[in-house]
Amino acid sequence: MSLKQISVFLENKPGTLHTMTTALAQNGVDMRALSLAETKDFGIVRLIVDNVYAATTVLKDAGFIHSLTPVLGVMIPDEPGGLNQVLQVLNEAAVNVEYMYAFLGGADADHAYMIFRVQDGEAATAALTSHGIRLVDQDEVAGL
Repeated sequence: MSLKQISVFLENKPGTLHTMTTALAQNGVDMRALSLAETKDFGIVRLIVDNVYAATTVLKDAGFIHSLTPVLGVMIPDEPGGLNQVLQVLNEAAVNVEYMYAFLGGADADHAYMIFRVQDGEAATAALTSHGIRLVDQDEVAGL
């Protein structure tokens, strides 16, 4: 079970990020999670959105270079050590975490969500679900 993350490549100059978010907002795309990494000349925005098709169409039409990447959406208990429990399961399964970022959402206040990019999505999914850790799919994220 995976989510589709949109990675958008942006020039690192004033207004570029705003131009991208304006295009998405004007076309009714709701961002669920966002991560921004930068270098001197460019940035990479990683997005989880409610409607992947609409978002990628808008980005293409607006001239933004982007790609889709499979990632895992994991419910994390909102308590001390909640993330550590998930990382322990991944560690025991020898799954390497390439990057991750968090977001909040939904009416249930006893958990948060983490987005994980891992080297082996199938092994991560198997390990997490076998330990009762709940993954979220694209439809569930769209409904948050």
